[in-house]
Amino acid sequence: MAWMRSPFREPPERRLWPRSRTWVRGSLRNWRGDLAGGVTTAVVALPLAMAFGVTSGAGAIAGLWGAIALGFVAAPLGGTPSQVSGPTGPMTVIMASIIAAMVSRYGAGAGLAMAFTVALVAGALQVLFGLLRLGQYIVQMPYSVISGFMSGIGVIVVLLQLPVLLGLDLGGSIPRILAALPAELPRMNGLALLIGALTFAVVHWYPRRLNSWLPAPLLALVLVTGVSLLLPEAALPRLGAIPQGLPALRWPQLNPADLRLVGGYAITLAVLGSIDSLLTSLVADNITRTQHRSDRELVGQGIGNMAAALVGGLPGAGATMRTVTNVQAGGRTPLSGMVHALVLLVVTLGAGPLAALIPLAVLGGILLHVGLEIIDWNFLRRAPRISWKATGLMWLVLLLTVFWDLVTAVVIGVSIANVVTIKDQADALRRTSRRMDGGDDLSALSPREQALLQQAGGTVVLLSLEGPLSFGASRYLTQLLNDSDAYACLVLDLSAVSHLGVTASLAIDALCRDASRQGRRVLIAAPQNAYRERLARFGVNRFAGVCFCFSRLDALERVGSPSST
Repeated sequence: MAWMRSPFREPPERRLWPRSRTWVRGSLRNWRGDLAGGVTTAVVALPLAMAFGVTSGAGAIAGLWGAIALGFVAAPLGGTPSQVSGPTGPMTVIMASIIAAMVSRYGAGAGLAMAFTVALVAGALQVLFGLLRLGQYIVQMPYSVISGFMSGIGVIVVLLQLPVLLGLDLGGSIPRILAALPAELPRMNGLALLIGALTFAVVHWYPRRLNSWLPAPLLALVLVTGVSLLLPEAALPRLGAIPQGLPALRWPQLNPADLRLVGGYAITLAVLGSIDSLLTSLVADNITRTQHRSDRELVGQGIGNMAAALVGGLPGAGATMRTVTNVQAGGRTPLSGMVHALVLLVVTLGAGPLAALIPLAVLGGILLHVGLEIIDWNFLRRAPRISWKATGLMWLVLLLTVFWDLVTAVVIGVSIANVVTIKDQADALRRTSRRMDGGDDLSALSPREQALLQQAGGTVVLLSLEGPLSFGASRYLTQLLNDSDAYACLVLDLSAVSHLGVTASLAIDALCRDASRQGRRVLIAAPQNAYRERLARFGVNRFAGVCFCFSRLDALERVGSPSST
């Protein structure tokens, strides 16, 4: 994974919002490519938006209005010029679970209103993430965790299509669907399975080089729907009429008693949407050779999701498939995302009667392909050859995502990854640290330092540390010092330490306290002014016999000088 440039390196007045005239000139300069990219991307987004809407439980129209609102708002306000936003597989999976939970708790009407309230709050949280400049941190999690939950979401998308492809009316969580599926199999609809399989085959085996002329999802939608019209209308479950006209505003409905429930779901949606968008921004950077603004992207996505929630649209994020399609078709500026939304608006307002004829199995076949594309097959194949720890963590997060919930999966995955990282850092410190006295191999020291240490004999111990000293390394540091033989003076060399954590500073403080009580001296060689200031704030030099030195050589030269204390 690539790392994003810190926004703190940019002038404060340009961190989020450049001047509008510059934006307009940059957008209009590529208007032909942006028009082509926007129209092409809308063709790709149309069947996906309807399919995501049906899967969420809010209806196809919710997916369409989500794509329209996000396209109009997130494109000009976001920080990735070529990115196209809309409902995505990961966001739809989470929103589907939120809608199901709210409807079961409050009923159909009020539950759906509460679900869109959650989406509105999630959008506001994304704006807050951007204003707090958290974009540079959100995607900095281990790839094994990201791969695990993205693959888990892909598995969820695939499993959610099984009832649709079989023509069965099954809903609820994945465990509930899997438990009820065997008993429902005798009532499966063979025609639905045939139509779904045909749709999947068209999308999967369609030549990729032709996607820029006629996207595979649209071809499958039109072609297989046309084939299905040869069958009796009642032979297949169909999409049915979608509402016409502009949507009514959905004002938030929130009671103080629901704050905890809404807040938990909203945080889940906001964090996932932020990760999903910023990962797509990295993809856009790689193919356009540009640099996105992560914090501005979060603000734009948040406002876009708030707008989508107010019109009853699904929340979404930067969509990788649509963004890549946009760039390949010539889109380079936010104008392409707005054109994509305008085309979808025109289609939504005028093509409702035609959409009613679409079989649900066609949408299921399209989403089956989407789910399989979300699964990180490349890492699944290579991880066992790289590290068993990464493989185990990835599968744990994947299974927790599918059979538990995303938040639990990510929290547990990140926690385990952090523990493993801390252990690895401690092991690295153990390998690179050197404890030397006058009788050891001193080849790592300069000739002058060797002479001084040999002159001191066994009464002086030099402990040279290298790498980060985090709280994971503090235990080894304490053990290393306690295992040392009797000495009169300890030279603690921090010259090669790249990070000095609070817990490691406390371990050094405890070491100096114990050494002072035993009448021993401690000379701390710390060329870094920040390390000396941190240890001084801890009061390390308050103990008798403890002092700071500017280098290892300086400390060794002070060994024989009582005044150095």
